[in-house]
Amino acid sequence: MRHSSSKQSKTLLLVLMLLVVFCPLAIDIYLPAFVVMAEQMAVSQAQLQQSVAVFMLTVGLGQLAAGPLADKIGRRPVAIGGAVLYGVSALAGAWAPSFEWLLVARAFQGLGACATFVAAFAIVRDVFGPARSGQMLTYLNGIVCFIPALAPILGAWLTVQFSWQSNFVFMALWAVIGITATLILYRETRPADSHYQGHLLDLRRFMPIIRSPIFTFNAAIAMITMSSILMFVTAAPGWIMQHLGHDIGTFTFWFTVNGALSVLACFIAPQFIKRSSRKALLWGLSLLLVSAGSLVLLRHSSAIAALMFPMFVCAMGYALILGSAAGAALAPFAKQAGTASALVGVMQMSGAGVLVLLSQQLQLAAPVAIALHIAALLPFWLVLLTKRGRLLHK
Repeated sequence: MRHSSSKQSKTLLLVLMLLVVFCPLAIDIYLPAFVVMAEQMAVSQAQLQQSVAVFMLTVGLGQLAAGPLADKIGRRPVAIGGAVLYGVSALAGAWAPSFEWLLVARAFQGLGACATFVAAFAIVRDVFGPARSGQMLTYLNGIVCFIPALAPILGAWLTVQFSWQSNFVFMALWAVIGITATLILYRETRPADSHYQGHLLDLRRFMPIIRSPIFTFNAAIAMITMSSILMFVTAAPGWIMQHLGHDIGTFTFWFTVNGALSVLACFIAPQFIKRSSRKALLWGLSLLLVSAGSLVLLRHSSAIAALMFPMFVCAMGYALILGSAAGAALAPFAKQAGTASALVGVMQMSGAGVLVLLSQQLQLAAPVAIALHIAALLPFWLVLLTKRGRLLHK
C-alpha cells in the first residue's frame, strides 16, 4: 500500500513539474533571440521587452479568474484548458505578422500559463494538505528557479540552429507534453466541498483571504523573495557580460552551476521544512541577509565570483523560504485552495515584477539592486523572532 502511494506521489509530482514550467519557460527561452527578433521585426530591444511585461501582467491578473475557476469546475479542466491556450498562443507568436500581433499572442499565452500555475498549486494543497504542502512547493519552486538558468541556453541553440520562431514552436510542443501527461496521469482532486459561488471576477471573494494575517505575512515574504530572484535573473547577464566583460560561454557556465545548485537545494530543503517550517524559514531568510551583505561589500570587485558565490548561498535560502512561506500562506484555506493559490501567484509574479520595475528606475549596480530586494525581508525576519511571528507562521 505504501509502495502504491509512493508511486502515485511520484507520478503526480511529474505532472506538477510539467505544469509549473509553462510560465518560466515562456519568459526565459526566447531572451537570447531578442537581437534577431528586433532586426526582423524592425523594432528596438526595449520594445521587445514589452512582450515580457505583457506576459507577466496577464499571468498575474489572469490568476484572479483562474483560481476561482479551479475551485468551481476543477483543477483538471483548468490545467488542460490553460495548456491548450498556451500552445495555440505560442504558435501564433511564432508566425505573428507584426510586433503588435506578437504582443497579443503573448498576452493570451500569459493567461494560459497562469491557469497551469494555479492548477498546480491547488493540486498540491488538495493532495498533500497543510502538513506536506511546503515540502512539495519547495520541489516545484526548485524547477521554477532552474528554468531561468537552462532556458536561455536552449533558446540560444534553437535560435542559432533554426530561427527565433523555433523557441515558440518548442513552447507549443511543451504544451502538448503537458496536456498529454495531465490527461493520462492526473485524476481530479478538487475537494467535494470546494466551492466558488457568484461571478468569477467578483474580487470580494478574495477579501477574507487578504484579511488573514497569516496569508498576507507569508505571501509577502514569497513575493519579495521572488522579486530578488527576478532581479538577479534580469540584471546578472548584463553585469557579467557587459560590466565585467565575460563572454556568453562564461555566463552560461556560472548560470548553469547556479541552476544546478538551486535544484539540489530544493530537493534537500523539504527535509528541513518537514522538521520545522518556521525554523526553515528563519534559516532561509538568514542566508539571504548574509548574502546581501556580501554583495554590498564586494560590489566593486571585478571577479565574477563576487556576485555568484553569494547567489550560490542564496540558492539554499530561496529553497527554504519559498516552500515554507507559500505552504503556510495556503494552509488555512482548504476549501478555497484555488483562490488562495491565485493570490499567491499574483503576488509572486505581478507583485515581484512591479517591485523589480520600480527598483530598476534607481539604476543601481546589479549586486546592490539584488541586495536591496533581499534587505526588504529584514523586517519579516525580525517579526519571526517574536511571539507574534510564531502565530503568523506556525
